[in-house]
Amino acid sequence: MSTRARKTAPTGTLLYAQSGGVTAVINATASAVIETARARKVRVLAARNGILGALREELIDTGKESAAAIRALAHTPGGAFGSCRVKLKSLEEDRAKYERLLEVFRAHDVRYFLYNGGNDSADTALKVSRLAAEFDYPLTCIGVPKTVDNDLAVTDCCPGFGSAAKYTAVSVREAALDVAAMADTSTKVFVYEAMGRHAGWLAAAAGLAGQSLDDAPHIILFPERVYDEAAFFAKVKATVERVGYCVVVASEGIRSADGGFVADAGAGKDSFGHTQLGGVASHLAGRVKDALGYKVHWTLPDYLQRSARHLASKTDLEQALAVGRKAVEFALAGMNSVMPVIVRTADAPYRWKIEAAPLTKVANHEKTMPASFIRKDGFGITPAARRYLEPLVRGEAPPPFGRDGLPKYVVLKNQAVRKRLPDWIG
Repeated sequence: MSTRARKTAPTGTLLYAQSGGVTAVINATASAVIETARARKVRVLAARNGILGALREELIDTGKESAAAIRALAHTPGGAFGSCRVKLKSLEEDRAKYERLLEVFRAHDVRYFLYNGGNDSADTALKVSRLAAEFDYPLTCIGVPKTVDNDLAVTDCCPGFGSAAKYTAVSVREAALDVAAMADTSTKVFVYEAMGRHAGWLAAAAGLAGQSLDDAPHIILFPERVYDEAAFFAKVKATVERVGYCVVVASEGIRSADGGFVADAGAGKDSFGHTQLGGVASHLAGRVKDALGYKVHWTLPDYLQRSARHLASKTDLEQALAVGRKAVEFALAGMNSVMPVIVRTADAPYRWKIEAAPLTKVANHEKTMPASFIRKDGFGITPAARRYLEPLVRGEAPPPFGRDGLPKYVVLKNQAVRKRLPDWIG
């Protein structure tokens, strides 16, 4: 990792790209990147639909956007420039694609590449950096953290998670009040499906909705623990008999003892090579109804978890902005192959800072829930988990609302720059 600072004024163009599933605050990071670069007189291009835009030379001139529009990105959900689920393979297997990226970078004088995503994106940024060094092309690559699943290594937490966690905890608390009101003559069991393929961070966040064992959620199913159907049924039955109803939060990635996903959508693999999941809540609801005879309702919030900007965490927003600013500062300082990560310095009062971590320590490493965060019975969170999670959902950062009662979000012009290379066929 090279951290030698440049002594001259920055030259060249900065290319920013978004990757993977977007979050409620990824555009806040984009806003901070563009504003920070503008203050340093650095031109910023954005790749349309992530790495595909770079390969296709579909680059957006962010200089065509007003300062007000860029500021408004900070309160707008989605991915303003488009994202994609495309993972480049090794330098050997996908060499033609990596070399095409360098051709595009050369054609547009791109000297700084900021890739805003998760584990796979950090890996791509690292590989692009290595190829640029092989060709002696002056390129600084920065991985910018983003993931709803909170599974990035090194960083204490990940921008995007805090807002999704807040939405999850609030939704579970509100739904539980609904279930409690109707439990005597209607629904006895409610199942909420949370995102989380291998790490149960979002499912754990639901635990913030209650304080005692009789508060919802009464049961949390984590992918870090083997799903035991008999134990689950027994817990549901005991809870209904004691409380009158039972609220269950299940991570989409829970597995049975044989290692298979409890809910496999049967749709094969996605473009990242991951098993396509979905339907764990409906599966559990059906099994509970058949085995215990209770009336059951279930929900799959899916995209709602990551797009709910109206309920964003202020902490999450501040951290999303901070990593964007630092990403540009690191890039202009010549700190190649690093990621700005969040370092927690205190729990109470909550304190944090941004430091640089080598991409080699982030790429393709996955952070799962510590065993100390999961209750001994496997169905809830511990005080340690609560201490970790609570600061991440604190504070409100609502978007401005219009006279129609709806949030005022921005849609950018996304004006493309002129292509300088032959079309890419890939």
